[in-house]
Amino acid sequence: MPTTTLRLPENLTEQIDAWADKQADAPGHSEAIRRLVELGLTIKAKTKQPSPARAARAKELAAKTIDKMIDATTPPEERVQRRRQLIKGPSEFREARVDLPKAKK
Repeated sequence: MPTTTLRLPENLTEQIDAWADKQADAPGHSEAIRRLVELGLTIKAKTKQPSPARAARAKELAAKTIDKMIDATTPPEERVQRRRQLIKGPSEFREARVDLPKAKK
């Protein structure tokens, strides 16, 4: 197994040692660092979902901007449909949006 050397601030070293002391088998310093790195690599970062208030505000601003751009002679039902389609976005990009909850499989 290759050896890797790293420098850690004293407070981080103390935190690692405190974590190791709480483990049932009380691993050594190097083993504790290895385990913590492995744990860190297994965790997937969650994308931050906007708060409902911020999402509603963004939707409101988008609707106002779209209303300014849509032809005023368009029938009201069609304007509503166009606005909804523009806010929702193209189907190809819906999966990439972080502001929408993911569909359950």
